[in-house]
Amino acid sequence: MSAIAGWVDFERDLSPQAATVETMAAALAHRGPDGRGVWAEGHAALAHRRLALLDLTETGAQPAVHTTEGGAAVAVLTLDGALTNHTELRARLAAKGHRFTGRGDGETALHAYLEWGADFLTRLEGLFAIAVWDVRRQELLLARDRLGVKPLSYYPTPTGVLFGSEPKAILAHPDVDAVVDADGLRELFAHSRKPGTGVFRGMREVVPGHALIVRRPGSREQRYWSLPAREHTDSLDTTVATVRGLLADAVASHTRADAPVGAMLSGGIDSSALSALAHRDLTAAGSGPLRTFSVNFTGYTENFEPHPTMRSTPDAPFAALASRHIGSRHTEFLLDTAALTDPGVHTAALRSQDAPSPLGDMDVSLLRFFARLREEGFAAVLSGETADEVFNGYFWAYDPKHSNSQTFPWVSFERGHDAAAGGLGTSMIDRELRKRLDFLGYADQHYRDALTEVPHIDGDTAAERRAREVTYLALTRWAPTHLDRADRMSMAHGVQLRPPFCDRALVEYVYNVPAAMKRVDGVEKSLLRSAVADLLPDEVLHRRKSAYPTTQEAAYGDFVRQRFAELAADRDAAVAGLLDTTATAEAVAADGSPQGAFAWVERAGMEMALQLDTWLTDYRVDLRL
Repeated sequence: MSAIAGWVDFERDLSPQAATVETMAAALAHRGPDGRGVWAEGHAALAHRRLALLDLTETGAQPAVHTTEGGAAVAVLTLDGALTNHTELRARLAAKGHRFTGRGDGETALHAYLEWGADFLTRLEGLFAIAVWDVRRQELLLARDRLGVKPLSYYPTPTGVLFGSEPKAILAHPDVDAVVDADGLRELFAHSRKPGTGVFRGMREVVPGHALIVRRPGSREQRYWSLPAREHTDSLDTTVATVRGLLADAVASHTRADAPVGAMLSGGIDSSALSALAHRDLTAAGSGPLRTFSVNFTGYTENFEPHPTMRSTPDAPFAALASRHIGSRHTEFLLDTAALTDPGVHTAALRSQDAPSPLGDMDVSLLRFFARLREEGFAAVLSGETADEVFNGYFWAYDPKHSNSQTFPWVSFERGHDAAAGGLGTSMIDRELRKRLDFLGYADQHYRDALTEVPHIDGDTAAERRAREVTYLALTRWAPTHLDRADRMSMAHGVQLRPPFCDRALVEYVYNVPAAMKRVDGVEKSLLRSAVADLLPDEVLHRRKSAYPTTQEAAYGDFVRQRFAELAADRDAAVAGLLDTTATAEAVAADGSPQGAFAWVERAGMEMALQLDTWLTDYRVDLRL
């Protein structure tokens, strides 16, 4: 449910500033195309843009306000996301005497706050970013869900704070400039984001599983959840059965809505399992079949070239097979090279993330996928995001070369490519600048700091201890980056991405399952495969992991290199001072474009340089290094 934005200033009356926070929220209109609302009184002003998925009437509008019998405001709340335990929570509150005027989960969350105060966060399940202004206490609470599915940025001021679902909302405030310093640039290239850290100077993110309490004396962070370390005593059979039950419950809760919920289906084990369970639920309720969707490129399946670690098989045949077996109604969105080479869509992908990305066609295809999904009438979709983090599906989680390295395992993998030395997307950045800003050292220090957080239990062997560390790092440092990207891309077209694998009960249980149970006899994600074995055909059940597709068309590589050559020739380009002269010349002079299964790594540096130039220009970035 949408987008939130606001402003608290303990030295000003913000009642006349409704237009300012409406402007901030207008920058997020893509996240909430179905309505808008604003509340401004005293020291606070809150705004909301609505994506109507629950209680489609006006009674579901936000901000939600609770008043006294005399009409004075007591507390105001605005919510982005979905409370998956909304029904149970509302029943519990009603039993305590709470009365509701509508059926929206924003109102439910507000009453939960009134009942339990800041502790209400421990009772919420699902994906959410929340802002609560307590009029009585003159206190603002900002909070995010446990894994950070929903984004929430804030910008402390000398007398208060600004906040918004995305940085663009804060940048829309007249007192904020887009300044990026050395730390911001390090964060941009680290590919191992520090929780709470932003790219723009002065701007931060609420840490997943945390609340930020803002009061007149100052602000403080408050953790309400962390991954618990517990001894796992269940047998393998019991563990498999428990995972099945928890996953089924998670899917059922994530399909709750008053609007249609579809599913992304790639034909991999993650999305296929979710689709099978969701289809069963919908059919049992008489509202099936489930609608499933996938993306593909013209000629991709026929001319597919496998990658030894990232992509072993094309998605299309497996998605079709899974759909037929499940019984879903499947739609494939087919994209040609022209769809991938539209510069306008590359710019739109950048703006959706408020930062440059080296992923190029992967970003563009995902953005176009969600645009088509919205055209099909879907504003919510299930996704298999985070399944690999939970069940140790990434090859670097168990390849000793990377899992036992002295940095993040995925960073270790990236540094194994010449074109990605120092991190994916850095190859065209000036070598002296990289050395001075120490991109490598920044990521490695973050890794060492992150290790100090990992909870352990007595009696773990060295191997078990390391496996727990790798899983913790994946869930708290790798997953947030991809969850943020998925949320930004989907919400750019008013589609809420719902990831059942992020369900708290499932994550906590599987986190404590020994690595040997997650990968029996060396089989990737064997625990998950066993838990859903009765739902899927063997070909899908035993398919090796294949990452989100990237085009292998030479024409796309030609497009990237041509655009990069034009940029490199422009001495007045905004990014010119950041480019490495030697690497740029070599890339421009290369014989032919990067193509084939490894092209995405070789293209990444050029894609990042192109996006950096657009970002520096369009966002009017003041770069202070």
